[in-house]
Amino acid sequence: MRKVIAIFGTRPEAIKMAPVITELRKSRDLDLRVCVTAQHRGILDQVLSLFAITPDHDLDLMLPNQTLDQLTARLLSGVGQVLDEEKPDLVLVHGDTTTTLSSSLAAFYRKLPVGHVEAGLRSGSLHAPFPEEMNRRVTTLATRFHFTPTERSRQNLLAEAVDASHIHLTGNTVIDALIETVARLKAAPETRAALERQFGYLDSSLPLVLVTGHRRENFGPGFESICRAMIDIVTQNDVQIVYPVHPNPNVLEPVERLLGSHPRIHLIDPLDYEPFVFLMERSYIIITDSGGVQEEAPSLGKPVLVMRDTTERPEAVDAGTVILVGTSRERIVSEANRLLNDRAHYARMAQAMNPYGDGQAAKRIRAVIEEQA
Repeated sequence: MRKVIAIFGTRPEAIKMAPVITELRKSRDLDLRVCVTAQHRGILDQVLSLFAITPDHDLDLMLPNQTLDQLTARLLSGVGQVLDEEKPDLVLVHGDTTTTLSSSLAAFYRKLPVGHVEAGLRSGSLHAPFPEEMNRRVTTLATRFHFTPTERSRQNLLAEAVDASHIHLTGNTVIDALIETVARLKAAPETRAALERQFGYLDSSLPLVLVTGHRRENFGPGFESICRAMIDIVTQNDVQIVYPVHPNPNVLEPVERLLGSHPRIHLIDPLDYEPFVFLMERSYIIITDSGGVQEEAPSLGKPVLVMRDTTERPEAVDAGTVILVGTSRERIVSEANRLLNDRAHYARMAQAMNPYGDGQAAKRIRAVIEEQA
């Protein structure tokens, strides 16, 4: 049997790799191993539990406030030791994290083929998002199997002279995970009832604005501006905000200082994936700087304001379900107010089609690996 090792370390990676792991486990031809680096710890463990993933290797590399170079060095060494022990036939990575960069580099040093899930995303700026854009580009150089979520991402790779036979258009695995989770919630009324109780503090008569924000390039003045925009939105509209706050001190400090006392702004701990999907379904609009949320929300018919100046996921912008607003206080407030008060504009965004897939991406990835890896 051919041995495949899937390596990831953050919550978004775990969500998006879970359907692939589920599919590869079904194969009679593949011996699957899972390595987590725990680049994120607690919020990674939530997803592992939800999707019943037990890692074969857990590097547990998260440290408070470690620098990117410290993390990269520890990842490169730790992942390298795992690869030397397992001697896999294929190294499977996802997306654009420091774990992705380091794992693909460690595989390259050992002349091992890399499969890159969610390959080909590009923003066009090495510094936005930072450091993810550089991570993607370097990972591409080390990759043999490029699993692209959209035709545009495929074209990005072709423009960089990647061999067309090495590129496989699959759709995005996050849609697989979302569809599975929504179906699980619908099939479990007791779980939905428990989630209703968990968020019992919400006022059913008020529209819900769901907010997430954590990106490194928004640290400092960006988060100050974002927080002041949230205050303006609840001051100018009869709405409520729920904000699951990332534990990074660069996020936590300004958010708690500026938003912690407002009665209609609810700051909560990071959520498991299932309750987060529940909140996405319940929300009226979503304001985020997350990449994954840009992909998930269109499947739920939720307009998204993205607090970034560029995006490596332009398909949703083109489809009309996402608007880039940056961290400008005035722009965030203006676009949020328009969605909250202009029904026709809201309807156009809510009805836009999701360009990111049909929920079958993991099956397509498995087929390629079984046939070609």
